[in-house]
Amino acid sequence: QVQLVESGGGLVQAGGSLRLSCATSATSGRTFSNYAIGWFRQAPGKEREFVAGINWNGRNTYYADSVKGRFFISRDNAKNTVYLQMSSLKPEDTAVYYCAADHAAFRVLVPTTPGAYNLWGQGTQVTVSS
Repeated sequence: QVQLVESGGGLVQAGGSLRLSCATSATSGRTFSNYAIGWFRQAPGKEREFVAGINWNGRNTYYADSVKGRFFISRDNAKNTVYLQMSSLKPEDTAVYYCAADHAAFRVLVPTTPGAYNLWGQGTQVTVSS
């Protein structure tokens, strides 16, 4: 069964940096490199929101306005891993961060709605102190 596993979360002071990783372990079925991967986050009492995404071959990326210029998404298909480099972190970035895989293969553009993704990780907590 294909799984997505996030790592790299933690506690950091405002202005600091973290790098999140989203890796897949697959025993059969889906090929990780064929699908867009999105990062979402959910803070307590708030809806899950799109943060950043990268299409299947890494040529297209998309960022939420709130993180543009501070976060950078990349992927290494040879390692079946997607990274989210987060810099200049703010307290409002505090949330559980989830990665998810698009339900459609080889999509050129990056979907930004949760409904387009059908495989989710368990999440990793990011806490930014002021």
